[in-house]
Amino acid sequence: MDPKELHPIVAGLFAQSRRRTVRVAVEQELLVADSTTGAAVPIERVRRAAAAALASPYVGFEPGGQLELSLPCTLDPVAQVRTLTDDLQRHLGAARISTYALPVDPRPEHEVPLQLTSPRYVAMHRHFDSIGPAGRRMMRRTASTQVCLDWWPGRAGAEQWRVLNLAGPFLAAAFARSVGREGRLTTWLEADPARTGFDDRLLHGDDPVAAYTAFAAGATVFTTGGPVEHLTTMFPPVRPRTTYLEVRFLDVQEPNALDRVISALTSLVYDDDRRRTALRALEPERAHLAEHWRSAADGDPVTAARGYELIPDLELVA
Repeated sequence: MDPKELHPIVAGLFAQSRRRTVRVAVEQELLVADSTTGAAVPIERVRRAAAAALASPYVGFEPGGQLELSLPCTLDPVAQVRTLTDDLQRHLGAARISTYALPVDPRPEHEVPLQLTSPRYVAMHRHFDSIGPAGRRMMRRTASTQVCLDWWPGRAGAEQWRVLNLAGPFLAAAFARSVGREGRLTTWLEADPARTGFDDRLLHGDDPVAAYTAFAAGATVFTTGGPVEHLTTMFPPVRPRTTYLEVRFLDVQEPNALDRVISALTSLVYDDDRRRTALRALEPERAHLAEHWRSAADGDPVTAARGYELIPDLELVA
């Protein structure tokens, strides 16, 4: 796609907030199965069962029927996720539906069909199939915990973008719940490297808008909605979202583990001293990011150990 078409839209994605707020929002994905048979559950059946749950306004779905809670900003995201998930599971359990915080669905591919069949998803499925099996596994059989963090203006915001991208492989390894050939991160690395960017291309040069524009321009266009829709098919480990940054590189976490995840991420982006200390340590690793992402996917303990160094109150995870 023509970079000239993409550039002004990407610039909007990098607008950043005008204030230094410290909010957090969580998007929690869960695998879904029939409690009796273990089979995939039609989305409409899940939606009906969840209609009276406290989380109902925030329920959405991924292409394979994974349930996603897209929660609003709160000062206590851990309590929010626990409360809403517990209540949701009670409602779903009454309808013989179970949810699981597993990063990769253990069921074979033929048992987890594509349930969202909009033209965009069908085109995406077809495109990923032209590369290999990882894309369809990613779409239909993976789950993550995504964390959205306020994106500050000026120098601090530029540092937030860099530190999350540089710390990504180490934190992904520290919080990994699946590794190896069919692990969630391996799946993402193999789905379509041109549109996932698990390397240092997003940090090239001094202009992040230019780097992201080049990234998006280099990916195959498979939708018909123009540059805006094309940008929705880019899946970097950290996604720019105008006034916040969406951390996408984590395996799905159990609710009782979210406090450590939130603590690690908020300390990196909202604590000036921690952020700048981490940047000084991580900047020399930029050229090796692709290697670090691969090591994280393989379950390398050294990469995980580097992630533990970035987590406050390390004794909690020792």
